[in-house]
Amino acid sequence: MDNNNQSELIVGRQGTAGLIRLNRPKALNSLTIPMVRTIATALDEFASDQSVASVIVMGEGERGFCAGGDIRAIHMSGRAGDGLAETFWREEFRLNHRIANYPKPYVALMDGITMGGGVGLSSHGRHRIVTDRTRLAMPETGIGYFPDIGATWLLPRTPGESGTWMALTGLDINAADAIHAGLADFYMPSSRLQEAVQRLSDMPAGNSSDDVDAALRALSDQPGEGRLQANAAMIDRAFHFNRVEDIVSALAQEEGEFAAETRRVMLTRSPTSLKLALRLLRAGRQSRTLAECLARELGACMHILLGPDFYEGVRAAVIDKDRNPKWSPPTIALVNDEMIGRFFEPAKPPLAL
Repeated sequence: MDNNNQSELIVGRQGTAGLIRLNRPKALNSLTIPMVRTIATALDEFASDQSVASVIVMGEGERGFCAGGDIRAIHMSGRAGDGLAETFWREEFRLNHRIANYPKPYVALMDGITMGGGVGLSSHGRHRIVTDRTRLAMPETGIGYFPDIGATWLLPRTPGESGTWMALTGLDINAADAIHAGLADFYMPSSRLQEAVQRLSDMPAGNSSDDVDAALRALSDQPGEGRLQANAAMIDRAFHFNRVEDIVSALAQEEGEFAAETRRVMLTRSPTSLKLALRLLRAGRQSRTLAECLARELGACMHILLGPDFYEGVRAAVIDKDRNPKWSPPTIALVNDEMIGRFFEPAKPPLAL
């Protein structure tokens, strides 16, 4: 395998497996434009190489697979108006679509923190492995943003309203809940990942997705139960509404700490992001393809850069780190339908997939 640790992304081979290793461990392997481009190029080359049986994507370091896009860089680009944020989103979304339609077995090792763009790199794939260290989340409402990377396609297709809970709270889930939500396929201890890579690298070229599933299943264990599954009935009762106000009110009527925590957390999120995320999820539920959702998300991305909450959210979370964002508008009641409707203006030019 290639050991050039100076690169943000390491592309190499082990046996018949093509390897893509995210190599920004200090930044939790967050994605940059060059990384997205290199991944896309590597996928194209592996797809056309008949000696490559499967592609494995992993993150360097023990803390995370991928924490998402480099939001500090996006924040700076939006402030500067240099167009790099738009370029990043367009190329990232095209990559998400490519992964969802990849012709060879695509294996993601979702070990450690897997958030935002990391979910896009993994959950659109065919073979998704979670571990005892997996912490998966779409935390965007906490930074004045919304779940993107095709999350408005993935989350409405989780059991019941579990995806709505994930999108609005931004709270993380474990391996058991990732599988329950249909965002992952197999659980194994992180200590077995190297064995999984070795087994895949020993497989003959031309192996099928069923062959890969069989190899991974032989190394997998039962992940137990997560809190999404344990609280599924309450989540479905409270989150089936189409208005954030109704969800918050329903949570106030529920008993137990889980409902109380859910409500407390939601009330700290950007009110605009909450309403935008819910409306995008409901639109995604009616959509016929991932491409529709990605195109709609891109339009919302363009509008995000015009408002205050994304800049304030990133400031509070990553720049000043005071964890005390001042949202505008400050309450859910002050965010009206007209404000949210602006986010649904199509991106120009449209997303090319």
